[in-house]
Amino acid sequence: MARGFNSVQLIGTLTQAPEMKYTAGGLAILELNLAGSDRVIGNDGQPRDLTWYQRVSVFGKQAEYLSEQLSVGTPVFVEGRLNYRTWDDQSGQKRSALGVNAVRVEALTYGPRKGDATITDARGQERLVNALNQVTLIGNLTKDAELRYTPSGDAVTRFGVAVNEQYRDRNGQDQESVHFVEINVWRDLAEACAELAKGDAVFVVGRLTSDSWTDKEGNRQYKDKLEGSRIEYLTRGPGGGGTSARPPERDAQRGQQEGRPSRPKLDIDEEFPPEEDLPF
Repeated sequence: MARGFNSVQLIGTLTQAPEMKYTAGGLAILELNLAGSDRVIGNDGQPRDLTWYQRVSVFGKQAEYLSEQLSVGTPVFVEGRLNYRTWDDQSGQKRSALGVNAVRVEALTYGPRKGDATITDARGQERLVNALNQVTLIGNLTKDAELRYTPSGDAVTRFGVAVNEQYRDRNGQDQESVHFVEINVWRDLAEACAELAKGDAVFVVGRLTSDSWTDKEGNRQYKDKLEGSRIEYLTRGPGGGGTSARPPERDAQRGQQEGRPSRPKLDIDEEFPPEEDLPF
């Protein structure tokens, strides 16, 4: 598996007062709710504002310090990483969520902006204009990419990426965890990524988005995913830090066509977690 990379940068406004809580062991956790609108240029050459809301967790002494410094409407910069977690709900069903764990949080001013710095949403919350929402990942596909087309003819390719993370726990023991991230890419990039296969290592740049829908039981469900804007393929490098592989039969065919030897199959057993009535 490719050596994982996991980086998140956000700039948005706080839509609610920070929420402080403590674990049974006394660890402080501060929950921040951020909102922003990203300015992008559409295929028609016209600017568009894409709205996002994201929950961020801050830990330890930084959490306690920030709890007294931040308030509703404050613009903040967040540097952190995606965090994938699973749990069993009250009915025993397996659930999963993708969040952001902050490494650094800085309060900002609105800076040299033209026009209104924020937009008031339907709930009366202030959302930052021209915000920042960027995620950068390196990981391996958990299954073959899936290309589909919308009724209007736009291509969309979906794939899941497993991002491994190595760290040292409080006891000084080396540990490893895996974060599963679902990624959608659109239009020309979607068609170019349709060839990606399970085990392929990719470099991904994108923005966090959230889907919401009503499941078969009538419950409101939410799911965070990444909308990719740039995809790069990794190749085998010194030390195996960027190993990528395709299923042997597909790679062998390409090797014969291109006159090159096939690559070995990568031993990756992680599958993207079961879907929960996803609208895809």
